[in-house]
Amino acid sequence: MNLEQNKQNAIAFYKTAYMGDPKGAVEQYVGKEYIQHNPDVADGTQGFISYFKRMQTEYPDKSIEFVRCIAEGNLVALHTHQTWPGNDQYVTMDFFRFDEHGKICEHWDAIQQIPKESANPNTMY
Repeated sequence: MNLEQNKQNAIAFYKTAYMGDPKGAVEQYVGKEYIQHNPDVADGTQGFISYFKRMQTEYPDKSIEFVRCIAEGNLVALHTHQTWPGNDQYVTMDFFRFDEHGKICEHWDAIQQIPKESANPNTMY
């Protein structure tokens, strides 16, 4: 496993899909299988492509910032800041498992909306 290459590939995969080319992201970065754990997205590559195509159509002005990326073994974790229309902001954490060929084969995520007020002065990053 090349941890640095996996980190770069996870970021490129997510950014490519998020910015409107989910089919290209799958073709370049996904292996023979793609197991999806997000309950809002159908399993497999076609479910991923359909979801991100819909998101691009419904929310073309969304943006993403990659705050940190951590790799260990065959896993990569991305911590991102997403801004959606209406200035809705979210913290996301995505986890990708890579197969023996360095391709993404499984995904988990957690999403939390950034509240307007906080009980402490710290950011969510």
